[in-house]
Amino acid sequence: MNTLTSPYKRLLSRAARAFVRWMRHSHERRQLAQLDPRELSDAGISQGDRMAELSKPFWRD
Repeated sequence: MNTLTSPYKRLLSRAARAFVRWMRHSHERRQLAQLDPRELSDAGISQGDRMAELSKPFWRD
């Protein structure tokens, strides 16, 4: 007998996907914080764009 019903499975799946997305955001923002000005320029990212992205909490896209 399966102890998790379908709604609970969906909820658990959504929570797991959200957690993975949040971890990815956190990792990408840490990488962005480590770029030097030349690397930012090469990527076409302004200092203002970088600061705006770094100021977001991990759960925001």
